[in-house]
Amino acid sequence: MSSHYLRIFTQRNAALLLLLGFASGLPLALTSGTLQAWMTVEGVDLKTIGFFSLVGQAYVFKFLWSPMMDRYTPPFLGRRRGWLLISQLLLVGGIALMGTLEPARNLTLLAALAVLVAFCSASQDIVFDAWKTDVLPAEERGSGAAITVLGYRLAMLVSGGLALWLADRYLGWQATYWLMALMMVPGIIATLLAQEPTDVVARPHSLEEAVMAPLRDFFSRNNAWIILALIVLYKLGDAFAASLTTTFLIRGVGFNAGDVGLVNKTLGLLATIIGALYGGVLMQRLTLFRALMLFGVLQAISNLGYLLLSISDKHLLSMASAVFVENLCGGMGTAAFVALLMTLCNRSFSATQFALLSALSAVGRVYVGPAAGWLVELWGWPGFYAFSVVVALPGLFLLAACKHTLSYTQENGTFLPRTLWPGGYRWALRLLSAGCLLLAVWLVIFGVNASGWQLLPHALSGLFEAGMIFLVTGIVFGTVLDYFALRKAHPL
Repeated sequence: MSSHYLRIFTQRNAALLLLLGFASGLPLALTSGTLQAWMTVEGVDLKTIGFFSLVGQAYVFKFLWSPMMDRYTPPFLGRRRGWLLISQLLLVGGIALMGTLEPARNLTLLAALAVLVAFCSASQDIVFDAWKTDVLPAEERGSGAAITVLGYRLAMLVSGGLALWLADRYLGWQATYWLMALMMVPGIIATLLAQEPTDVVARPHSLEEAVMAPLRDFFSRNNAWIILALIVLYKLGDAFAASLTTTFLIRGVGFNAGDVGLVNKTLGLLATIIGALYGGVLMQRLTLFRALMLFGVLQAISNLGYLLLSISDKHLLSMASAVFVENLCGGMGTAAFVALLMTLCNRSFSATQFALLSALSAVGRVYVGPAAGWLVELWGWPGFYAFSVVVALPGLFLLAACKHTLSYTQENGTFLPRTLWPGGYRWALRLLSAGCLLLAVWLVIFGVNASGWQLLPHALSGLFEAGMIFLVTGIVFGTVLDYFALRKAHPL
């Protein structure tokens, strides 16, 4: 590997990003896959194991408490490092305490600790994302995102596959959790060694300002609605392709589960890491817009590998090639996408804005599953993977529409203000707000019913559908206004 490609690891903050990325990814499996495996071995019933999956909702709704981390500053280490240290110390204690329990005997207490660990892990993600957004200059965001992805993926491998192997063969479950708690210590050391971002920008002076100011700031920009749609759609084709990969390879093509696990998990993880690192290297030469466009096109084209696999004879090399190329291009797209999210954040409230934007980017991954299964039954596997290529195109179209403003923001570090059609944008925001309110009511009722109570069970589907209609209509209306406003300001 040439010195040019190694330069990504010699930049300022590279070691800190790697260690903090590792600390960010480590707790995820300990409250999901690894914990499920432990409960399965201990004989916990499937219904209870399934209920534990709700622990992961903390990562989806972390934007709800992110304003507090923008508004308040701990009495030590500063606004970013102080919150990082608090969340990391709580994670060490929570993971270690999980290792003192047994699922068969202490299920309620284990559930409470799992919720605490997930909450602290999501909080660590909020502050880490804000810290790297604040400290990385525009030219280092692509490579910084790549190093972060490397640390995050390695941590998932350690707390997932390696933890299961150690628990089964050598240490047992409790000692394995203690070891995982110890592996958070390098992240704490990185926090202590890191530099606090220089607060040359004003932070919010009240909690109300911390909640509302990030929204007002974002929606006052001239391409806010196109950006919202872009964040949802940019990796949508990638999400469709990945949603049923294991099922496709086993049931659709006919490979055995062992081969699929080895290739799809191990080789796929390696390809994602290589893709993220190579994407970071390329972004040192490319503008953000060009990197997003190039990697977005590659993401779409790479799905054709699964299409070819679905219509050709079964060969292990063909499967390995399709998995490697798709994950390689997906990793490159992820590096550029994380750099985009950092670019879009105002440093005054980067914790809140990054948490909101990253939660919005998860919409595609969360909701493509049911649609993917229905489309496979309707069109078959070849038609489904052809659709995964087509569905990636709207995101590229939206990216092209906001080329000028993205370039302006990357070069100047500021955002162009909106000047046209304030009345129309107010209606778009009202529709979006109504959709969010209906979905919030739906979520509350769903949570109440999941706990055993029966509160308006027949209204659930109607509330969800109405909320999604208002939400999508608001985004589409605002996006159309943005498109014509941008065309008027910068005609082709």
